[in-house]
Amino acid sequence: MDIPIWQYIISMIAYTAFLLFFIEFNRKHPKFAAIFWISSLFTFPLWKGNLFGWFRWAKTVSVLIPTALIVGLARIAHLYKKEGWWKFFRKDWVLWALYMVLFLNIFEATLKDFGTGNYFNGIAGVILCITIPWPHYKGIKQRFWGFSKKAPGDLLVYTTFAWNFLYTTWNLAFVFGENAGFFASSICILMAAELYPIIKGRPELYVTARIYTLAFHILLRSTYDIFTPLMDSTSWANDNVLYIWGVINMALHVPYGIWWITKYYKSKKEGIPLPLKSMESQTS
Repeated sequence: MDIPIWQYIISMIAYTAFLLFFIEFNRKHPKFAAIFWISSLFTFPLWKGNLFGWFRWAKTVSVLIPTALIVGLARIAHLYKKEGWWKFFRKDWVLWALYMVLFLNIFEATLKDFGTGNYFNGIAGVILCITIPWPHYKGIKQRFWGFSKKAPGDLLVYTTFAWNFLYTTWNLAFVFGENAGFFASSICILMAAELYPIIKGRPELYVTARIYTLAFHILLRSTYDIFTPLMDSTSWANDNVLYIWGVINMALHVPYGIWWITKYYKSKKEGIPLPLKSMESQTS
């Protein structure tokens, strides 16, 4: 599809700006977010006409359902201290379930990378899976996942700026290889998620930003394809660029993986905290 450069620029800037607003609105209005995402599940009759292959179905189900039924309800349960069955959503299983959703999100794409021969980027994906902070570790008195003690009841995940960046460049390379046609639109959702915590100066908001941008993007793609006429980037595909990008990603991820594993085992052995912010350092 022959799309002029100005159309890419305008549509991509507009979509990124909208997503930044959308993240903020979902954060500040947890009741709206819960209702919106639960309602989004009722679009499932439309999915059959827009989702093709195991990966697209797995991605859609593994993102939209947890966003609607775990993140939304858990935020309300924590923020408003609701009793009764709401207490179920204040238990530790919520954090471990969301950890597994993030792990699965990366692992699904990593399998796809290996399946399509994008091996170096696949190795980077494996390292990302290993270096996701657990909600908490035995023998380390820190919690790296939780919900804010104050409004608006954010989901907080204490990743590092480095991990956030590595996830972004890995995911961009994955999309570039998996379906270059949606690469331009994926730049928007990944840049919005990357920029939001930088703007706020709070890397622990990265996963929240990623949840809302990815879920919204998947909701659109599963119901109607607005991206192909607006910013189809199929012509951008380039096997040489993909190969080099994968090599660069692996070269960036390996040192981070070594640093993470070294710090983790040192903390376990010496009984000292990991050199990361955690829920114990929460101020909001």
